[in-house]
Amino acid sequence: MSSVRTPDPTPGWLNEDDLREARRRLPMVYIQAVPVQLDPLGCVTDVGLLLQPNANGTLERALVSGRVLYRETIRAALLRHLEKDLGPLAMPQLPPSTVPFSVTEYFPHPSETGFTDDRQHAVALNYVVAVRGDFSPRADALQLSWLTPEEALSPDVQAEFAGGRGRLVEQALAHVGWGR
Repeated sequence: MSSVRTPDPTPGWLNEDDLREARRRLPMVYIQAVPVQLDPLGCVTDVGLLLQPNANGTLERALVSGRVLYRETIRAALLRHLEKDLGPLAMPQLPPSTVPFSVTEYFPHPSETGFTDDRQHAVALNYVVAVRGDFSPRADALQLSWLTPEEALSPDVQAEFAGGRGRLVEQALAHVGWGR
């Protein structure tokens, strides 16, 4: 099966065969970021969602996400994936603390968490990150859409996420006080 993902120019510590074997045996650590734009008072006005093809060739919504590499800090992984997914001029404002708003467990089969990833058992640290630059999504993302929080939470948009990931947008917005 061919991959629709952009090759990582700095693949880290495992080649594709070793990564496949590790995913079969170990939970992988990921970061996920919900990019947002803020008004002058610091309130969320827009949520950035990627649109990309999945392994089957159908389109789905996605968040900024990726593995934490061996000997890489959480902060460095966040910055690397934000720049890779949104472009080098996205100007992310990393949160002052690396404490995530939530931790998500993904399993390769349905489980009590409601989050799935066919490839692996993964643990994801989730962050809301304000961005304010120019955006050019990576090659495997067809577009970056800026939606209002209401639009991002609409049933139509939520149905475009796979593996339960749409719930993370709801959790992220609740974490920053949207909708109160």
